[in-house]
Amino acid sequence: MASFTTLFSSLLTIALLSFSCSSQFILPIEKDPITNLFTTSLGIGTPQHNFNLAIDLGGPILWYDCYKTYNSSTYKPISCDSKLCPGNTGCTGCSVPFKPGCTNNTCATNIINPLVHAIFVGDTGNDVLFISHSKVSNILSGCTESEVFTGEDVPLKNLPKTSKGILGLARTKLSLPKQLSSHNNFPNKFSLCLPSSNKKGLGSLFFGGVPQKSSYSKFQLTTIPLIINPFSTAPIFSVGDASYEYFIDVKSIKVGGEVVNFKSSLLSIDNKGNGGTKISTMNSFTLLHSSIFKPLVRDFVKKASDKKIKKVASVAPFEACFDFSTIGRTKTGLDVPTIDLVLEGGVEWKIYGGNSMVLVNKKVACLGFVDGGKEPMTSVVIGGHQLEDNLLEFDLVSSKLGFSSSLLLHNARCSNSDQANLSLVSME
Repeated sequence: MASFTTLFSSLLTIALLSFSCSSQFILPIEKDPITNLFTTSLGIGTPQHNFNLAIDLGGPILWYDCYKTYNSSTYKPISCDSKLCPGNTGCTGCSVPFKPGCTNNTCATNIINPLVHAIFVGDTGNDVLFISHSKVSNILSGCTESEVFTGEDVPLKNLPKTSKGILGLARTKLSLPKQLSSHNNFPNKFSLCLPSSNKKGLGSLFFGGVPQKSSYSKFQLTTIPLIINPFSTAPIFSVGDASYEYFIDVKSIKVGGEVVNFKSSLLSIDNKGNGGTKISTMNSFTLLHSSIFKPLVRDFVKKASDKKIKKVASVAPFEACFDFSTIGRTKTGLDVPTIDLVLEGGVEWKIYGGNSMVLVNKKVACLGFVDGGKEPMTSVVIGGHQLEDNLLEFDLVSSKLGFSSSLLLHNARCSNSDQANLSLVSME
């Protein structure tokens, strides 16, 4: 993938010149074929160190592994008595030799990897960031040395092998979108277009929203409110903290145009913060409360049978699997019953075959939804596969989400196999 990344970088240089008056930034997105997670590359420190980072919509901060060779001359640890220190995470200390991730009287930060059932401690530091061929100073991040942790759980566990940290995009003061908007005077919003395959090109992460002269700007987005869960969904929090993850108000779910029958209260957030629907890039496939999953699968299988699609044995972690040869094709992927998330005002987020189905081998395709159990904190977690080739814009100023549904409807993708068309910005 080095050639893709290099070419993308070159095209970005040309693209950014066409809107140099704008302060927006763009990062390329790759899909890891082993974990199905999404990653990007970010330059940090002096000299510049390039970190491959997993993209986490629900991640509160940018954090990275301060491995042995990382010794930035512009890195500045944040002291415990600094105004920039949250004050509730404690202080860290270290024995010599001092270096990034090993300093005394330093503001501690919680290093969170949602794929590990543990919380790690790192240092809060200030360093320069290189993004879209620009240098941004005074970016706060978490710095940790993974080598000091022993046992089965370590900060980088279950991340792509090349990843050395996590790029957090959550609704927090230290998330990268918030910091970049504050430093560069553009709106606190960002947009994601996740690729379905690296073989077809790279996706995009826009800070400041979709550029007006972008090839993506032609797509009209449906706008819905982002709602706040008043109870934290983080692994560590203070009493009274609200969730910093992104929730939307799903009212019902349809399969093949008909409403799935389940207890609708599961879609509401109760007085303990349970229930509701959130969006996640760290879950590869959508997780559903068992009481939603079972009737949805039942209805999907029935509708698929009506289309003469033959059901076959399950393939973990999926339950509903089908004979690939019996499924037709459409411009939006495999010709299967659509799944609609019905939102406030009757707005529908349509999930077509390209996002609902997973080809597990040459002969079998499965419904890419997973049973989340009987007591998950969140009833519906929309996963990365269901977000691919959808343009999403998170506007944290107005607390709204804009979504396109599948770009395949418009014969477009979040990635493009024709590298000549990879440039994101119109040259007109």
